[in-house]
Amino acid sequence: MLFFWAGAAGSTGCSCGRNHFTCAVSAFGECTCIPAQWQCDGDNDCGDHSDEDGCMLPTCSPLDFHCDNGKCIRRSWVCDGDNDCEDDSDEQDCPPRECEEDEFHCQNGYCIRSLWHCDGDNDCGDNSDEQCDMRKCSDKEFRCTDGSCIAEHWYCDGDTDCKDGSDEENCPSDVMTATCSVEEFQCAYGRCILDIYHCDGDDDCGDWSDESDCSSHQPCRSVEFMCSSGMCVNAGWRCDGEFDCDDQSDEKNCTTSMCTTEQFRCASGRCVRLSWRCDGEDDCSDGSDEDGCEKTDNPPCAPDQFLCGNGRCIGLRKVCNEVSDCGDGTDERPIQECRQRSGDGNCNTNNGGCSQKCQMTRGLVQCTCHTGYRLAEDGRSCDDVDECAEEGYCSQGCTNAEGGFQCWCVQGYELRPDKRSCKALGPEPVLLFANRIDIRQVLPHRSEYTLLLNNLENAIALDFHHSKKLVFWSDVTLDRIMKANLNGSNVEEVVSTGLESPGGLAIDWIHDKLYWTDSGTSRIEVANLDGTHRKVLLWKSMEKPRAIALHPIEGYEPNYFPQNAQSTKLLSPNGIINNLIYWTDWGNTPRIEYANMDGLPHPFAITVFEDSLYWTDWHTKSINSANKFTGKNQEIIRNKLHFPMDIHTLHPQRQPTGRNRCGSNNGGCSHLCLPSNKSYTCACPTGFKKIDNFNCAESLDQFLLFARRTDIRRISFDTEDKSDDVIPLADVRNAVALDWDAQDEYIYWTDVTTDSINRAKWNGSKQEVVVDTSLESPAGLAIDWVTNKLYWTDAGTDRIEVSNADGSMRTVLIWENLDRPRDIVVDPIGGYMYWTDWGANPKIERAGMDASNRIVIISSNLTWPNGLAIDYQTERLYWADAGMKTIEYGNFDGSERKVLIGTQLPHPFGLTLHESRIYWTDWQSKSIQSADKQTGLDRTTLAENLENLMDIHMFHRHRTFVQTPCMVNNGGCSHLCLLAPPPKGSSCACPTGINLQVDGKSCSHGMNRFLIFARRTDIRMVSLDIPYFADVVLPMNGSMKNTIAIGVDPKEGKVYWSDSTLKKVSRASIDGSEYEDIISTGLMTTDGLAVDAVGRKIYWTDTGTNRIEVANLNGSMRKVLIWQNLDSPRAIALYHEMGYMYWSDWGEHAKLERSGMDGSDRVVLISNNLGWPNGLAIDKAGSQLLWADAHTERIEASDLNGANRRTLVSPVQHPYGLTLLGPHIYWTDWQSRSIQRADKTTGGNSVIVRGNLPGLMDIQAVDRERPLGFNKCGWKNGGCSHLCLPNSNGTSCACPTGILLKADGRSCEESPETYLLFSNRVSIRRISLDTNDYTDVHVPVPELHNVISLDYDSVEGKVYYTDVSLDVIRRANLNGSNMETVISQGLKTTDGLAVDWVARNMYWTDTGRNTIEVARLDGSSRKVLINNSLDEPRAIAVFPSKGYLFWTDWGHIAKIERAHLDGSDRKVLINTDLGWPNGLTLDYDTRRIFWVDAHLDRIESSDLNGKLRQILVSPVSHPFALTQQDRWIYWTDWQTKSIQRVDKHTGRSKETVLANVEGLMDIIVVSPQRQAGTNHCGVNNGGCTHLCFAKGNSFVCACPDEPDSRPCSTSKYRARHVHFRNMALSLSESTVVQRCPINNFYFLALQGEGLHISYVIGGALTILAILILIVAFIIYRHKKSKFADPGVSNLTYSNPSYRTSTQEVKIETVQKPPIYNQLRYKKETCNDNSYTKEKIKIVEGICLLSSDELYWEDIKQIKPTRGGLHVCMKTDTVSLQASSGSLDDTETEQLLQEEQSECSSINTAPVATPERHAVLPDTGWAQPCKPSTESEV
Repeated sequence: MLFFWAGAAGSTGCSCGRNHFTCAVSAFGECTCIPAQWQCDGDNDCGDHSDEDGCMLPTCSPLDFHCDNGKCIRRSWVCDGDNDCEDDSDEQDCPPRECEEDEFHCQNGYCIRSLWHCDGDNDCGDNSDEQCDMRKCSDKEFRCTDGSCIAEHWYCDGDTDCKDGSDEENCPSDVMTATCSVEEFQCAYGRCILDIYHCDGDDDCGDWSDESDCSSHQPCRSVEFMCSSGMCVNAGWRCDGEFDCDDQSDEKNCTTSMCTTEQFRCASGRCVRLSWRCDGEDDCSDGSDEDGCEKTDNPPCAPDQFLCGNGRCIGLRKVCNEVSDCGDGTDERPIQECRQRSGDGNCNTNNGGCSQKCQMTRGLVQCTCHTGYRLAEDGRSCDDVDECAEEGYCSQGCTNAEGGFQCWCVQGYELRPDKRSCKALGPEPVLLFANRIDIRQVLPHRSEYTLLLNNLENAIALDFHHSKKLVFWSDVTLDRIMKANLNGSNVEEVVSTGLESPGGLAIDWIHDKLYWTDSGTSRIEVANLDGTHRKVLLWKSMEKPRAIALHPIEGYEPNYFPQNAQSTKLLSPNGIINNLIYWTDWGNTPRIEYANMDGLPHPFAITVFEDSLYWTDWHTKSINSANKFTGKNQEIIRNKLHFPMDIHTLHPQRQPTGRNRCGSNNGGCSHLCLPSNKSYTCACPTGFKKIDNFNCAESLDQFLLFARRTDIRRISFDTEDKSDDVIPLADVRNAVALDWDAQDEYIYWTDVTTDSINRAKWNGSKQEVVVDTSLESPAGLAIDWVTNKLYWTDAGTDRIEVSNADGSMRTVLIWENLDRPRDIVVDPIGGYMYWTDWGANPKIERAGMDASNRIVIISSNLTWPNGLAIDYQTERLYWADAGMKTIEYGNFDGSERKVLIGTQLPHPFGLTLHESRIYWTDWQSKSIQSADKQTGLDRTTLAENLENLMDIHMFHRHRTFVQTPCMVNNGGCSHLCLLAPPPKGSSCACPTGINLQVDGKSCSHGMNRFLIFARRTDIRMVSLDIPYFADVVLPMNGSMKNTIAIGVDPKEGKVYWSDSTLKKVSRASIDGSEYEDIISTGLMTTDGLAVDAVGRKIYWTDTGTNRIEVANLNGSMRKVLIWQNLDSPRAIALYHEMGYMYWSDWGEHAKLERSGMDGSDRVVLISNNLGWPNGLAIDKAGSQLLWADAHTERIEASDLNGANRRTLVSPVQHPYGLTLLGPHIYWTDWQSRSIQRADKTTGGNSVIVRGNLPGLMDIQAVDRERPLGFNKCGWKNGGCSHLCLPNSNGTSCACPTGILLKADGRSCEESPETYLLFSNRVSIRRISLDTNDYTDVHVPVPELHNVISLDYDSVEGKVYYTDVSLDVIRRANLNGSNMETVISQGLKTTDGLAVDWVARNMYWTDTGRNTIEVARLDGSSRKVLINNSLDEPRAIAVFPSKGYLFWTDWGHIAKIERAHLDGSDRKVLINTDLGWPNGLTLDYDTRRIFWVDAHLDRIESSDLNGKLRQILVSPVSHPFALTQQDRWIYWTDWQTKSIQRVDKHTGRSKETVLANVEGLMDIIVVSPQRQAGTNHCGVNNGGCTHLCFAKGNSFVCACPDEPDSRPCSTSKYRARHVHFRNMALSLSESTVVQRCPINNFYFLALQGEGLHISYVIGGALTILAILILIVAFIIYRHKKSKFADPGVSNLTYSNPSYRTSTQEVKIETVQKPPIYNQLRYKKETCNDNSYTKEKIKIVEGICLLSSDELYWEDIKQIKPTRGGLHVCMKTDTVSLQASSGSLDDTETEQLLQEEQSECSSINTAPVATPERHAVLPDTGWAQPCKPSTESEV
């Protein structure tokens, strides 16, 4: 064999000599020549089979088929659908197979199920079943560039969710990064976790960043290595070349090789197989395994070739053929062990002795076998191959046959067309995996990737229950096991206590059980699916159990995985054993299988489905797959994941059905039924003893109870296992002290983090807080089980207190000479209590249980006396001293003291006794131990490795009960009966702050002298009747968020307070009863509050609204007293006898002011050297005014006129509230968190009343025994109808806000005459225009959610409104009564609403449906008027007397339109120079339209035809709605959050009516003059059956869209008789009735016969005379108009959809470009529907002469006319209407007709025609109407 380079010959081809065959040129350009006789000899001599290509190989037997590749197969296998030749040649040119109807025909001829088409699985084998169209993404999905779909909110979320990363491309750079709160820790990748999880030893972030830089991190176990980040890994992974620590610290500073003898150490330190060295592949990733390898010039031999000694390659068949083909004899004997060959063999004779196939090679016989056989040792016979004995031939079941095999599948699977693999029936499989912060699912065969659950803390393990559609997961940050529906809904806690690191989870889907592992507690537990009947299964000989798997099918024991497999060492408890992945498979024979998967970075969890294995990898953050038999075909399913953890295949075949061995009755078990091999076992929850084979005890008789700060546990002594069980309690933060009561089965504990005492049943039920106020460090607890009393010590307040067992009737027993009291025990038998005190002078004391006979019994040789315990049998007292490291005992009086245990006690804490044993907890050894209580010997450890051990008690049911005096009639006590030592036996006591009366049995009814103060979330009292200061919380039923100001009515014993968060003023009795809100509207920040107990009024300041108000004590008759020149009013104080009120103002110019209590005689007392004057108090006895200033840090005083100013106390840190009682002043201090007291005259003798009280606000001192004084308004309310208010001169009468006082000075009007009504989404309010304070008063309409539009009906006095949250139109009376829904169906977004008060109809726009509709005011007869050419209809207004309907449309082309009230004669009035025309209103006096444009920031007007347009105000910020009254235009503004007004003629005199109102919407005016005029529908609905619409001088009848029960007719019916001036006139059907209101009477104009001609002549002459006068007047007054030039703003706003709850206005600083020609407004595609905003300068419209004094004389509608001069006399104004040059004759005629219809006249002519209007109209006789207002002429 010759080798040479093709390039050496100067060409790319090869040429060999004669008698040689030229092999194909290799990839390296090498040429090979072989002897010619080696061609077509069946041997691969070239190494690339080129010498055998195209050769006819030895003939197969007649029974076989010859494949193209030379292979022989059975002829019966041809065209059977299987690729038996392995080159598919046996399946070529086969007749097409007919597939069934429910089958899919593959391109290769196979037939598969139709359901398998496009399921992401290559079932055909040629992938023809997966040539499918790309799935369309839904509206809520984002399409990746590769065509896959992900959740829409994953786009640009910083997480790569698309495989190609396209979801994170082209994202905005200004995405806000999440910031964590002060109570949170931010992980390295940005996530926030609770700060308490920082440095707690758990990987809560998922990347160990919360455990890095932690000096106090707990050490790892002895078999572990601690990474620099704090992470613990297996010690065997140290310096193994793999980066197991996330910071790679396990591979740093590695000096010695730790690879085995069968491994090669790479340069990086990594260990790989020795056989990989110099194999031509870079296995080390750094090439070091291929460095230094010898390079050979000759190419290596092919696998089916033989390497000769001289380096030549020959075919394997040439070895031992007795010919030296190598040339050096290395292919023959003696080098090779060749068998002797017989030279006379021939295939033609007896088949050469071969049992199957025979072929001649160089004249020698060579035997071969058919497929399915292998050549025997004799070289001639063939043996059957048992394919079923080898893995990988069949996916599941395999049956061997002679020369072949047959695969089959278990139930639920079907054999694929390849006849080897099995496909699961049912839905497409889904990979369900935990991603720490969420749980996601991915389809393994396609790019479907969806979110199941998000916003999780640290989800690790998961499993599912397919038949119940549930998913379970464990969270190692929350230490919870959770469950939810498989659609992500209904998230619930399953196990919430006693978990430390639940890393493994498994579901028994047949018996409905939940199993889990906990590496923190080193246990495996089981429970029902709802978490009940929890039991510890395994707890011994386990360190860190992780993964777990179950096999609940009958006949197999449940397996907990991983376990030790024979002698194999488990290096990683995740299912990875010695780099072999193990998994369970429910195949033909359920088994644990493995696949060789060397080189995986950090696989964590595994799952298997069909022939694929799936696993998650921490390092690559990916989900991968491979063939489960070979480990080949590795593929990345998903990468760039957050932190993939557990994974499962979600498919019904993963949980096949099986027999429930427990049956339908739970196997007869009372609690748990657990399956065994073929049966079951009844089991009891942890700690419960088993009564018989089926039943468990219902309760525990005795158990050791101990606290571990964050949980409370028990160790049952009813069973032998003595495993601890967590009592399921909620929100245990820092439990310290414990006790129990067996009679009521309660356990009690203190929590020093929440500063509370709690209790619950011993099983965790009925948990409740017993005491949670005025506690600072409750460290000791004891139960008097005889009288049901609760005793506790508080090391923060240095008190010992007692209460009933439920926390009621609490009182302080000992408050003196205590220095950090710790534990406490009681002896109800002897009547004594004992406690330890480990302050500066440690001691153990004793006193009676009523605090009598107090003595110190131990005071020497003590350091930290902690736990106490009483041995009632031997009458001994035991204690543990953590400083002395001893446990001692002595008699009850302290005598005969002895050390019980004095060695090996690092830090004893809790102590308890039971029977003959003593039990204690030890902080340092983290254990619970016991010993003999007499000798201290026989020490045993009950539990160890328990952190944070606290108190300990033995619960049992054998406590001694004794007879006590308190058992009979409560010892005669009215409140508390406390046990006492003999001979007294008992004594009575009163709740804190209340004195015991002289009888020694009963208590006073309450506190007489006390301080009451606000603490934001509660109100507390400190009694001044007792010798100590103890605060008591007012037991309130209502909630408090931010209580600021407080006041007291000592007469009725009620407390009043303001809450600035809830924005209301409330009151309640001092005992907490009778809670009620008295002011709940119109408040913002009520900083000051004062109760006039004499005058029975409440006063308050509001720094948000800058008002001072007054009301009756029940909140009625509320009135604003002062609203001007207030900046930030705060404290307020009253002096009823003098008639004065004082208040502080800490605004920009701080000051103290005074006025009468009716707001009169206001004067500034002090305005210099003030900073933040907070508290204010009046010393009536000393006639001085006192105040506290937090800025100057002083408490000062002056006389009541502000003179003689002096400093009382300085410095004070941050005083807020101030009060005085008797000789002392009291104040609250924010910085020191205390209440302090000083002398009121000198400021000396300062003491702290109470400390450690954060959130202190106002304070008041109360003496209920002090007489109130004389009420100036006491007799008949001072003669006032409403409010009687004192002043310095006596009293004055006042009216509620907005209502005028009558001329008599004593009585009030019933309501305002003229007022504004406006909405702000959640309320409707009123502002009276009769008074000058412009205070908003809430209209008490219930159930308001998102009110947009308003209107009012003056006839019935009802307000109508739209609510776009409820999609309704409602109405109600102004007192809030009779609220009813009039339209409840078919509404989307009703932006506009208008009431036709004459025809009794209402109109509305619906921008969601783009319609304008009408209905009767009761909601009946509903009809769509306009539903075409509407884009965004918004505001709507009606002009009933003219029959007009106006509306705005802010759509693509903004416009203002008009139509008749029936929707006919529709006309666009304005469609140029418009942006967002929001609000619209009509001036019925001047007949003009006013509108606001929120895009162009201006208010404009025009006449009723859209002409004479003028800009009134520009710019305005963001106006929304507007209305008109008298000379003013009022509007609401979103940006300024205010209601403003300007003069409607000049646009000047701008004022803010109301400020600081969120969410302002519509606004209307209610006035007697607003809804005037009439039309033909005003009487009897015009005779129409349903809808009547005025139309010019006539009207039309209409029917609703949906017929009702009444027949509808559009005919006009007239009344047969009309009474006029007491005369009955008979009228014909054609009679037309017109009315003119004169002095509330109606004059009727009758069309027809019977009118005298003198009326006609008189009317004509009258009109002619008036016409001459008006023309002369106009000529005299006429002046040129001025052009409006609006300013340009650079703010743009979004015009919103009102369905959103937000009340904010989006503002962008975008420069507005100039615009020319016609405007076009284009909607943006953003959510807020914003426009590209442009400013326009309008040079259109004429403004006539207007002045503030003569605004009512303005005449604005004058232009020369083509058709002559037309005049009409109107009832309220005089106007001269001329049709301009732009009006045609029809419009002119229509306008005249409209003006005519307004005239108060009797018209005898028929309806006017165009011809008749060519001249002066025949108006008949015009009866003049008397003007009713100054503006009417």
